[in-house]
Amino acid sequence: MSTTENTMRTVVAEPTSARQRHRGLVLGLVCAAQAMVGLDIAIVNVALPSIQRDLGVSQSALQWIVVAYGLLLGGFLLVGGRMADLLGRRRVLLTGLGVFTVASLLAGVAQHAGLLITARGLQGLGGALIAPAALSLLAVTFDEGRERNRALGVFGAVGAAAGTVGVVASGLIAAGPGWRWAFFINVPAGIVLIAVAATCLAADDVRGRSGRLDLAAASTVTGGLLTFVYALHHASTHGWTSAGTLAWFATACALTAAFVRIEKRSPAPLVPPRALKNRTLVAANLTAFLAYSAFFSFIFLGSLLAQQELGYSPTQTGLAWLATTTTVFAASSAAGRLAATASVRRLLVTGLTLLVIAMVWLTRVPADADYLVDLFPAFLLAGLGFGFCVPSLQIGALSGIGEQDAGLASALIETMREIGGAAGVAAVSTVLVAGTGLGGFHTAFAAIGVLAGLGAVTATIGFRRGA
Repeated sequence: MSTTENTMRTVVAEPTSARQRHRGLVLGLVCAAQAMVGLDIAIVNVALPSIQRDLGVSQSALQWIVVAYGLLLGGFLLVGGRMADLLGRRRVLLTGLGVFTVASLLAGVAQHAGLLITARGLQGLGGALIAPAALSLLAVTFDEGRERNRALGVFGAVGAAAGTVGVVASGLIAAGPGWRWAFFINVPAGIVLIAVAATCLAADDVRGRSGRLDLAAASTVTGGLLTFVYALHHASTHGWTSAGTLAWFATACALTAAFVRIEKRSPAPLVPPRALKNRTLVAANLTAFLAYSAFFSFIFLGSLLAQQELGYSPTQTGLAWLATTTTVFAASSAAGRLAATASVRRLLVTGLTLLVIAMVWLTRVPADADYLVDLFPAFLLAGLGFGFCVPSLQIGALSGIGEQDAGLASALIETMREIGGAAGVAAVSTVLVAGTGLGGFHTAFAAIGVLAGLGAVTATIGFRRGA
């Protein structure tokens, strides 16, 4: 082989190798950022009794330690995604990481409930910037098809496992160094991610990006989402037909209607009509709402069952979720590869059907349940089923989406995760309260099965055959 040929081969290989390293770096960065956001959704759940004891938090204020995070995370995701499209993904990611890290430090040093709740809200706001920026960075870095599907499989595996890992970590931290370390661990992690993102991500090039952030539309949609999520939490504690609950839902509807009117007249709508005409994107979001409703409710209800009915300690409860966590991770990774041969539609229907079977299994849990016989099979099936769903939903949401809308599409699917999860937990809480003892749990698990079944139907109808 001539010297010239060797030189040409080297010139071609070097850019390819550099590109692969860059993609691997982006994937690692966005997965770590997503894991940090996902962990903090659940990491305080098992530690709540310890927080209540140490800070003297009232029962009514205790729920706000959880609610504040989800409220601002769900409310600002759509705006965060559009900001990533218009202002630059690197810039928005760095801002979100900075807010999240500072808020975590504040939460860790909090000496009273007010500061802890405020810090949790700021964490949610930071997460609302991180999540869509991270997913859209992945979408524009990897080409659509096999390459992106595999990357989304890894990303989905990390994101899906993070929530259940949060439950495991919550129990271990509460029983070990103490609940404050659930927040302190984010500080060094956040600093490292900021350094990596600032050093290794290319500067944003916003030239040629048309449009601006419509503040009126952003305000009304954010207000609508915030009040809707709050209404769901209010309903779970005060009832669905109470005057306060109905007033909050009415406010959410009014703000949403105002958003729709503003969007119709806006020269630069927050949600361009082209996005709503994408059938796969719409089907992915509707299915995601039901899938996340079912899975988040399952984690919520399973944790309560273990501690309230079966007498598990926080550590035992956390360890019990390892069956789900490990299976979610493995199944999500596999789903990213399977999407090349098996359609997203088939993967979703299969995954949600497995989730239904798991919930049916749990409707028969006895009072003297044995973990390996009565819980482990259901926890395993649920992890397998949901693991198939997560990357499939993200693949569907990003299919056919141009770079100018990657942040928006990412924000929409993330919003469905948060809104769907909040709605599912609120609905299942109502079913649980209406029942008594173990029978109430059986009925609530059946309700989760219905949610998962509806998700399977939506996926079957919404996605085109072979999609």
